[in-house]
Amino acid sequence: MSRIMGLPPLRQRLMTGAPVSSSWIGGTDPLIHEAFLRADFDAITFDVQHGLLDEVSLKLGIERAALLGKPSLVRLPIEDRALAARTLDWGASGVILPMVESVGDAERLVAATKYPPLGQRSYGPTRTAVLHGYEDRDDYARDARNETFAFAMIETAAALAALDSILAIDGLDGVFVGPSDLSIALSGDGTRSPRGEKAETAVRTVADAAKAAGKVSAIYAATPQDAAHYRELGFRLICTGSDLGTIEAAANALAKAVRG
Repeated sequence: MSRIMGLPPLRQRLMTGAPVSSSWIGGTDPLIHEAFLRADFDAITFDVQHGLLDEVSLKLGIERAALLGKPSLVRLPIEDRALAARTLDWGASGVILPMVESVGDAERLVAATKYPPLGQRSYGPTRTAVLHGYEDRDDYARDARNETFAFAMIETAAALAALDSILAIDGLDGVFVGPSDLSIALSGDGTRSPRGEKAETAVRTVADAAKAAGKVSAIYAATPQDAAHYRELGFRLICTGSDLGTIEAAANALAKAVRG
């Protein structure tokens, strides 16, 4: 393998080291991206599903992360496997696909994001090979089979029912919990309660099942307190807060302090 730089070993840390912390980015401003990249997070996650990012701002954010030495993950729009492959070609270290409810959904994710023989990802790592410091693009393709991540989001009752089968899929690296949507799906009446009893039981089930399967468990935490709680449950990757929420809270705190 010929490399001249390379990103931090995300897989090794996720599988064997301390939990990985990630910022959560929905805005498009490059200066905001850079601020969160310079903060003491291990990774950065771009939320395309609910964020404001378009393809241009997403591509530039992924590039900025690589050039600053941080791995980037992308939460995709629902069923957007084409964008999954593109973000990996742009330099992302992994993707998160929402609303995976079956083995078939997860298999299609693996097919789009893993090079053969694991999947059917088309060969074209022009930008990502350069950003990750590969002199030979074939070396990147070989490493990417193991080093890039494909996460299936578990956020419905159907996904929970198929959890063990989903986790057994070769090439699927882990599962990502969206506590809000999961709580709504399990409530029976559309109530959102991410730390409610039903959601908590389901969250623990996912963490335990992923560990038993030797896969990575990941989750979104709205607050630092939630992040600490999910670390105690054994989650390996924890995305906390959001760029827009953090800025709004800081602006309100500053205004309140100025007024005395």
